[in-house]
Amino acid sequence: MVVLPVRNRSEPYLVNPTKIIALGLNYRDHIAESHSVKVQGFTDEVPSEPVLFPKTPNVLIGPEEPIVIPSFLKAYGFEVLRTDYEAELAFIIGKRCKNVQEADASGCILGFTCMNDVSQRNLQTGDRSGWFRGKSLDTFGPIGPCLLRMEDIGDPQNLNIECRLNGRRVQYSNTKHMIFKIPEIIAFISRNFTLMPGDVIATGTPSGVGPIRHGDVVEVEIEGIGVLRNPVVEE
Repeated sequence: MVVLPVRNRSEPYLVNPTKIIALGLNYRDHIAESHSVKVQGFTDEVPSEPVLFPKTPNVLIGPEEPIVIPSFLKAYGFEVLRTDYEAELAFIIGKRCKNVQEADASGCILGFTCMNDVSQRNLQTGDRSGWFRGKSLDTFGPIGPCLLRMEDIGDPQNLNIECRLNGRRVQYSNTKHMIFKIPEIIAFISRNFTLMPGDVIATGTPSGVGPIRHGDVVEVEIEGIGVLRNPVVEE
């Protein structure tokens, strides 16, 4: 659980989802860097429908809390141990919904925030079960710095999104470049799963993903929302 201030509101919001659903391969430039990411299921083909994967609620941490790279990973003896940042726009569902039409999708959204979809690439590459474990380690889902309500965000499909690693820009794009837009995402997900109030949807990352290490500081900034800042430590 993470408590976030709500922009232009007095009461904070408790982020406590029943599920976190994230999109992979939702920016064409990120698909183009598949050769550098090297994980199973990651190809240079543009998907015909949204690529979904889960992140479990234990990943959630707030601004300034540390992303912890777990010590057990060293026991595998990976030649190169790689854990990556991924800057993303996330939104939080405001009401129970199922089989939502695209025209009605905006009415299901409570608000928007930044998210860092931290990804352990060695596990994501090697696990037979797919991306589940590499995406759901403790602290691998920083979220914040605030919740911006749907009615306050303007056009969520035209927001600059940036990631900085130790102050250096490493990702920069705009949400208009998503392959699947937010109404399509909600319609598709709600056909498959009933969405509940508080559920978190992460909309994918642009190109420029890369590794984080002990001592790094990662900042995710989205226009109108603010800066989500987290240090990185080894367990």
